[in-house]
Amino acid sequence: MKEEIVLRWLKKAEHDLKTAKYLLTLDDAPTDVFAFHGQQAVEKYFKAYLTLVDVRVKKTHDLETILARCIEKDRQFERLDKDGISKLTFYAVEIRYPEECIELSIDEARELYETAKEVKEFVVERLRGKGLRWQNDL
Repeated sequence: MKEEIVLRWLKKAEHDLKTAKYLLTLDDAPTDVFAFHGQQAVEKYFKAYLTLVDVRVKKTHDLETILARCIEKDRQFERLDKDGISKLTFYAVEIRYPEECIELSIDEARELYETAKEVKEFVVERLRGKGLRWQNDL
């Protein structure tokens, strides 16, 4: 049952990462929407890992808080780009509302995408190390 939930987290994370990847191919890409999906992907990859190691996370979109929980369970998470992850946190909620109108350059969006991909690769490696079998499609 736990592995099924982990796989659902991963599937949702993949959908967000695919959406972000697709948005980057568009002329005049909506970078604010892209950043939201990048943040969501990272959040879901982290929550997939935490689910597998039996850690419940209160409802939060703060990637730094979620990452700290991952580090408590596995010090290897300290290797991740904390600055890039921190930048993504802003795009969880605030950016979705008109009061916070921030335009990212396409280069900034690509940088955030690379951070999300690195998180994905790292988390999937850690999950496989714990015996999870998963074929990703990205």
